[in-house]
Amino acid sequence: METVGLSLTTFFATIGPIGVSAMFAALTASANSEARRSMAIRGTIIAAGILLTFALVGEQLLTGLGISLAALRISGGILLLLIGIDKVFARSSSGTSTTEEEEREAETKQDISVFPLATPLLAGPGSMGATILLMADAEGKLTSQVIVVASLLTILLLTLGALLSASKLQKHLGVTGMHVVERVMGVLLSALAVQFILDGIAQSGLVGT
Repeated sequence: METVGLSLTTFFATIGPIGVSAMFAALTASANSEARRSMAIRGTIIAAGILLTFALVGEQLLTGLGISLAALRISGGILLLLIGIDKVFARSSSGTSTTEEEEREAETKQDISVFPLATPLLAGPGSMGATILLMADAEGKLTSQVIVVASLLTILLLTLGALLSASKLQKHLGVTGMHVVERVMGVLLSALAVQFILDGIAQSGLVGT
């Protein structure tokens, strides 16, 4: 149950279904309902493919580059902490959002399913790092790895639902409601990030036990 809670909370905070749905609604305001539905489904599937690839081969890639699990925990924890702090203060984070240049480019596109929806909004630096980190923590434990993947897919399905009802969700929650959700998840993500950093420091041997 601890792995379930950790995985769901981390993915919910890094992918950010509420924030992504608001961005999606803004970028597809001129599209018809059928086009929005098609882009939402295609973007979620592409993002799932990207994140599942990182889940399966991400750790091996880092190992091949000579990056230790301790270094991954510390660096990943720092990245998630920065994202968490931004969420607490309701600021846009480059780890989970687009830059101004990317937004301008997206506004000229008729199909945003690949960019910026699939990446970087859904499969961005934060969610990619979280995927690798959680899978590395579950190394050697098949059940835990299955839970991490299942949690990832669950949040992506939840995100798809939010995308398909983006306009209604934005109308019901309002700006204040969306910021409240973001802030709560930011606090939880910050706490989890600090734990990752402490675990990485302990594993590195920098601090005596």
